[in-house]
Amino acid sequence: MAGLDGGTALAGPRRVPVATWRRMMRFGGLHGAGQWLVIAAFLLVWELVARSGAVSPYLLPPFTAVLERIWSDLLSGDLLLYLALTIYRSLLSFAIAAVAGVVLALAMTGSRTVRWFFDPVISVAFPMPKIAFLPIVVLWLGFHDLSKVTMATIDAFFPVVTATLMGIQGVDRYLVWSARNMGASNRAVFVQILVPAALPQIITGLQVSLPIALIVTIVAEMLTGGVGLGAAMVNASRYADSPGVFAGIVEIGVVGLLLIKAMSMVRRRLLSWHQEEAGVATV
Repeated sequence: MAGLDGGTALAGPRRVPVATWRRMMRFGGLHGAGQWLVIAAFLLVWELVARSGAVSPYLLPPFTAVLERIWSDLLSGDLLLYLALTIYRSLLSFAIAAVAGVVLALAMTGSRTVRWFFDPVISVAFPMPKIAFLPIVVLWLGFHDLSKVTMATIDAFFPVVTATLMGIQGVDRYLVWSARNMGASNRAVFVQILVPAALPQIITGLQVSLPIALIVTIVAEMLTGGVGLGAAMVNASRYADSPGVFAGIVEIGVVGLLLIKAMSMVRRRLLSWHQEEAGVATV
């Protein structure tokens, strides 16, 4: 940032007036505070409805009772164990899917043979509900971590590969032609033009993939048992432990929110040079 005393701030490819920059910052702060107020209002309504007697505590326990259950699980150490295993499986699945998806998309872009082979496979498999393959995965790999991670990886893989392909295909071809006319090699064009230009789309695919990895991991835990947030919710429902079930929902919501916020921070850091982070084309 430069030129603050002169009334402008350097933001990416052009200078943005300081007044405009400050208005953007204030709007962002108000927008974030408004989101938290919405969540607080929802929790307050939940507590009031549950305490009113209009709904059975079995169907809707008070939010304070759910917090007491979460605190109890935290003190006993169960919550940390459930969180650790679920987050570990989710992040491992996401990491494998991210690497495999980007690598395959880049290979499909650079090789017509690879694209010819994998394009119909991706086209057919992408819209399919991959969780339907869980019985087969369990049959092959058992009920332990390997089957859960494999199932989540399969689901999280497709958003990454499709987003990467779309991002590379959407790069302005004039940039590629100009670079080649200036003597750039295919490798230089690929590394210095195609990948950076497609990076926003690639990161968008990763932002979609991460929640999918978490969701499928929890569903796999519910269906295959073991230890984790999903399995804990199913066990609580079997014993008619309503606060335990709702505690699992709150815990999953918090974990999902933190993961999404973390990915947003990574996006801002990686795309600090891009116009969407420079105030040129922000929403």
